[in-house]
Amino acid sequence: MPDFNKIYLFRMTHIENISHILSFGITHRNSENANPNYVPIGDGSLITSRNTKLLPNGKLLGDYIPFYFGVRTPMLIVMQKGWNGINATDAANIVYCITSVQEMIDHHLDFIFSNGHANSDLSDFFTSSDIMNIETIVDFNATKVKWWNSVTDTDLKRRKEAEFLVGEDIPYSAIRGYVVFNEKAKSDLVKLNIDKNIIIVNQNYYF
Repeated sequence: MPDFNKIYLFRMTHIENISHILSFGITHRNSENANPNYVPIGDGSLITSRNTKLLPNGKLLGDYIPFYFGVRTPMLIVMQKGWNGINATDAANIVYCITSVQEMIDHHLDFIFSNGHANSDLSDFFTSSDIMNIETIVDFNATKVKWWNSVTDTDLKRRKEAEFLVGEDIPYSAIRGYVVFNEKAKSDLVKLNIDKNIIIVNQNYYF
């Protein structure tokens, strides 16, 4: 049986969004508690595409809050470098909110998950009824690689970006901790009354 407490989920957000998360949790775009001052850091064209992609269950991909199963994702390097026409975001302004599959189960949240980038036509989607098989569905070796360019495995990048998708607001109580780039970012979170013991500084999570 999988140890869902040790299957961690990572969501990246701008540090300026954290104060709203402390009050309302991680909210989806259609929530009555959605952040009116949300600071985006992702690829706008990809977000638009996700908002129109229909999933096998008849819902739109954009209606789910996405998490990755690992860090140092292709999306992160796009954010930091400012590729694809987006504004670069300093690593110190990017915060990982960390939870786990077990927290999603314990909070009775609606979720699905994929075995690759959710926007890819090659990826398949699975429901909570498949969660016991997650270790054979998701390639956790792929989600943990530091680099995804491979001449022998051209599908590695897609599998690294497997997603856990939550269909409703995620309460603050489901967040187990945070990872930030430097001590300044940690200090900024502590000033928001976040327990310093659940904030980790780890530059290896960034590019």
